Amino acid sequence: MRLAAAGAAAGVKASGTQQQQQQQQLGQAPPAPSSHREQHPTSASGQQQQQASAAAQAVAEGSAAAFSTGPARAPAAAALQPGAAAAQPPVLLLDIMDTVVYDPFFQDMPRFFDCTFKELLAWKHPTAWVEFEKDEIDEEELLRIFFADGRSFDGQALKQHMAACYRYLDGMESLLQRLAAAGAEMHAFSNYPAWWQLIEGKLALSQYLSWTFISCQGPMRGLRKPSPESFAAVVAHLGLPPDRLLFVDDRQANVDGALAAGIPAVRFEGAEALEAELRQRGFVL
Repeated sequence: MRLAAAGAAAGVKASGTQQQQQQQQLGQAPPAPSSHREQHPTSASGQQQQQASAAAQAVAEGSAAAFSTGPARAPAAAALQPGAAAAQPPVLLLDIMDTVVYDPFFQDMPRFFDCTFKELLAWKHPTAWVEFEKDEIDEEELLRIFFADGRSFDGQALKQHMAACYRYLDGMESLLQRLAAAGAEMHAFSNYPAWWQLIEGKLALSQYLSWTFISCQGPMRGLRKPSPESFAAVVAHLGLPPDRLLFVDDRQANVDGALAAGIPAVRFEGAEALEAELRQRGFVL
């Protein structure tokens, strides 16, 4: 499997009157932070020179300890020497349906109505589901107008059927567990209605990520990918430069929308391929 990916630029730190700029390439590990010894004045006294040398050595050892191996965490501000950059992985924006969770809309919803997917598309109301996703209509109205010809059906049974079908895609729960354990910041970024709560109730995604950006509520309410406004809402809410984010989605149109907004993006083609891509981008798994 291959990922359609867009690279993210590494941040630039300035120190005094000198600036250094490095751009990471895919597959290249983040640059190790450099440590700098503090300069101490010397005097004519041999004893004072020895004291200054010992102090400089202690500073150097303390700086090295701040960057010791372990979980990928940002060093404390007091431990950073001028010019030392803390490389951190980007904030993850994860599509949910058919990226993290199996979407029953294409196979199991038609099965509930004993029809093909093509027949379901022909029968259902042309805009009701999208309006439900954007919180323009509520669940009661969705079920009332679900079919264009007004036929009735058991809406609660449909909800139960959908809830029974939600499941993690192969390998994704394990990947989310390891990302969360490593301290990765993750947000859902999904076109989905209030039925996201059925997913949460069954799979408890909130133990790994935040349901921050959903088309039916919050800062993204009334917006859907791949509209430019949806990506702008995410950037504004997080208060981060677009290149500090990484968007993952199974649909190329959404990936292209993220790239147009300046957000690095990866097309999801399976947990194994996504894990390899994340490792290349600095995630510790």
